[in-house]
Amino acid sequence: MRADKWLWHARFFKTRGLATRLITAGHLRVNGSKVAKASHGIGPGDVLTFPQARRVRVVRLTALSERRGPASEAQALYDDLTPEETHVPKNPGFEGKGRPSGKDRRNARLYDPSRLE
Repeated sequence: MRADKWLWHARFFKTRGLATRLITAGHLRVNGSKVAKASHGIGPGDVLTFPQARRVRVVRLTALSERRGPASEAQALYDDLTPEETHVPKNPGFEGKGRPSGKDRRNARLYDPSRLE
């Protein structure tokens, strides 16, 4: 089965065109080797590595599909091997005061709880 079609069937991308664009940009690896064509053939047992939403996904194909079905069907097509992220950086909180001044930034830099340990 074509790589772009499978990524679309497995619901990793909203459109097949997005999957094709990722592959032709050289961001997909099949069993560790880069793939440059969306028509590259893949099958059960192959391991795909690709970036998605600010993280790298690693999945092993377990099945191929005939159609793009519901999410429950799509999740049965692969095993997710992506390592769990232990530390997810959070965005700084907004206290409703507007843009921080230079003094606020210096104070925030001086008081860093991680440096106290």
